[in-house]
Amino acid sequence: MCAQIPFCDDSSDPGGGGVTNNSMYASNTSGSTILVVLGGTNIPLPNNQDLDGFTVNGANNTFTVPVSGRYYITYQINTTLGLLGRTRLVRNGSPIPGSILSPAISTSDYNNDLILFLNAGDNISLQFFGLIATVVLVGGGATGAALTLIRLS
Repeated sequence: MCAQIPFCDDSSDPGGGGVTNNSMYASNTSGSTILVVLGGTNIPLPNNQDLDGFTVNGANNTFTVPVSGRYYITYQINTTLGLLGRTRLVRNGSPIPGSILSPAISTSDYNNDLILFLNAGDNISLQFFGLIATVVLVGGGATGAALTLIRLS
């Protein structure tokens, strides 16, 4: 598996098998309508959940990390109309530096990647913030929003 991930190094796996021990993926492919408030609104990710030890709350918008470690995190958001909205990841209620996207012009596509140390029990959410708007995610089976976390070490 490690050969398929460009930043993965087999030597970091104590078992030597190149297997990533904890990872998760969740998406929103249903075209949800999200009422965004200035301070931030979590984006629900109820579809295609493959959680591998992560847990999710009942609203499908907050994921709990099972094991401490360095994680590669990526998210994408695709809306039906261009916005000047901002996006970010939030850990335990606080914005994660480096995860914030603030477009200078209207956009309908948001993508970001980072590597970050997370603690077991940390709660991670994906948010729109910085505007008051009704946002419609792309749907119909296409990815309106997605979040991936992969433990590297």
